[in-house]
Amino acid sequence: MTTASTTPALYRPTSLDDAIERLATSDLDAVPIAGATWVMRSPARGEPFRGEYVSLARIEELGRIDDDGTNLTIGAAVTHARLAEALAGYPGLDVLRQAAAKSANPSVRRQATVGGNLCTTGFAAADLVPALLSLSAVAIVRGPAGETRMPLGRFLATRGAALPATVLSHVSVPLAPVVSAHARLTMRRAGDYPVVIVSATAALDGAGVVESATVAVGSVEPVARLWPEMAAALVGRPLDADAAVLAAREHAGSFQARESVEVDGWYRSQVLPVVVGRAVRALERSGQAGREDSGEAGRA
Repeated sequence: MTTASTTPALYRPTSLDDAIERLATSDLDAVPIAGATWVMRSPARGEPFRGEYVSLARIEELGRIDDDGTNLTIGAAVTHARLAEALAGYPGLDVLRQAAAKSANPSVRRQATVGGNLCTTGFAAADLVPALLSLSAVAIVRGPAGETRMPLGRFLATRGAALPATVLSHVSVPLAPVVSAHARLTMRRAGDYPVVIVSATAALDGAGVVESATVAVGSVEPVARLWPEMAAALVGRPLDADAAVLAAREHAGSFQARESVEVDGWYRSQVLPVVVGRAVRALERSGQAGREDSGEAGRA
């Protein structure tokens, strides 16, 4: 068995096909990596290194962000820092921009990737996961049999049992006319892992009434998930942070909050409604700004 002190092999392909072939044929228990920020801390977690890592960092197509006018397709090797910068001109994707810009600390954001955030099964506090869930993202997986697309929620539920030699290559996000926001609570400082994450989107009519909404929660349970009851509570009325907090308290019992060394589960459940209020308050500000911009455009 490979131990944490053993130096693993590293293979650095320049094409996705080469990476998949190496994963399929290696006899060293190979797995893909990109930024490797989680893997580097394996010894600190008491986990053994794998026999071989197949780096995706040199594969050009995985480092691209493509806009076809309907969807934004993000390569799995795009870093948090680059993603935050690239999304500056996409107000509807502000939830994802905020998640990328606020995660961890600057040095990690320059190295950590979209794919790593989504594929690391032991990392419950990944900021990008609830943000992408709230945007109805689609995961694009490549393997020896070709390409598979699936809703991100299904990818998260099955990622631990993925077929050998499969790679999350891209994530596709619809470019929808929504307001969105990302709120997180840490215990001490900005670099801490958040104990609660709430990502939310809302489509508003001309009067500011919510026509549809999504709410996703991360770090509370072992895997981030959508919160349909909370989303339904926002629909049919103007955004109201105080009302949202009350609704969150009513529905928070649907979560089985996880225990961890940094905070007890009961605390996560207790503060979840507060973080919901922060997210909805940010949606309110975005919606108001959008209506003011529309009004200015109409008078121009």
